[in-house]
Amino acid sequence: MSTPSRLNGIIRAFESGKPAHLAFAKLDKQTAIDMADSPYDGLIYEMEHNPYDVSALGDALQYLLNRKQIAESGSVAPRVTPIARIPANGAEMNQSFAKQVLDRGCYGVVWPHVATVEQATNAVASCRYARPRNAPLYEPKGVRGDGPANASRYWGLSMAEYYERADVWPLAPRGEILVGLMCESVQAVENLDDMLRNVPGIGFILIGEGDLSQELGLPRQYEHPEVVDAMARIVATCRKHNVVVGHPHVSAKNHRRLLEEGYRILTSAPQRTYGVVGLARGETSAY
Repeated sequence: MSTPSRLNGIIRAFESGKPAHLAFAKLDKQTAIDMADSPYDGLIYEMEHNPYDVSALGDALQYLLNRKQIAESGSVAPRVTPIARIPANGAEMNQSFAKQVLDRGCYGVVWPHVATVEQATNAVASCRYARPRNAPLYEPKGVRGDGPANASRYWGLSMAEYYERADVWPLAPRGEILVGLMCESVQAVENLDDMLRNVPGIGFILIGEGDLSQELGLPRQYEHPEVVDAMARIVATCRKHNVVVGHPHVSAKNHRRLLEEGYRILTSAPQRTYGVVGLARGETSAY
């Protein structure tokens, strides 16, 4: 069984110049089983608006593994890469949520409602282990507590190998952990340029158009010019800093437009037809 150069399939898509296709998922074993053979690059286990249950997350991660696929591929890299959206908003500075989902084996953390440089720095730091001050890539200073046994086993690595890879991409080129920040407020849009300029290690920005439209006084009016303009500002800022930007509501109706607009993460609702992924990849038939 080989250890591939890239474990995280979402990062693999980015490095190949392709968009990554993700789906939100619930913490139950049947969803994990159903999604294990899906065409998605990754799953976002939703624990912001669903219950935060680390035990259920651990079970879901195990059911997501497909022993037949692992044996046939000869690689420990998962077919579908799991990451988790945690409950803590950026302003709460709550590092424990990130630590616990990473310790279970998730390959990344999505942080809701991040709106300042300080909050963005905390998000990245919470996903990094501490290291000597004179070490390369020291900032943002890692504050993740040391407890890698479960995660290294889930990744199929020794603890030493896990330490080598358990850092944030793209700050660490061989890092396998993605830090995603939700940009979903007027303050976040206004501060995004500063965040992307001053905080290394941000893997992607995911637009929260629901909350953003609420604050603009236009709840879920996603086609309203003010909402469209705010989202366009986010995309332009991410493009300026060469940071991946994602859209949370992808369907067969909007996937081509979103690709043309520069979105590199296309996210759909849990278990929405796999055909959306096929269409977004330029295929003519659904899965």
